[in-house]
Amino acid sequence: MGALPRRKITREQRGHRRQHLALTAPSLSACPNCGGYRRPHRVCLNCGTYKGRQYLKKDNAEA
Repeated sequence: MGALPRRKITREQRGHRRQHLALTAPSLSACPNCGGYRRPHRVCLNCGTYKGRQYLKKDNAEA
């Protein structure tokens, strides 16, 4: 036989171990170019800019 637990892990102990496994919503910041929401340190998917430079070609770019 392999390794087996000596005692049953209670619901409370299991919950304390799993308390850090919850999903969190991604943080969003406003794009200074178009005002849309984007993830920090990433190219804006609405207008395609990052730090004032155009990285993605967008037909509907407002700037």
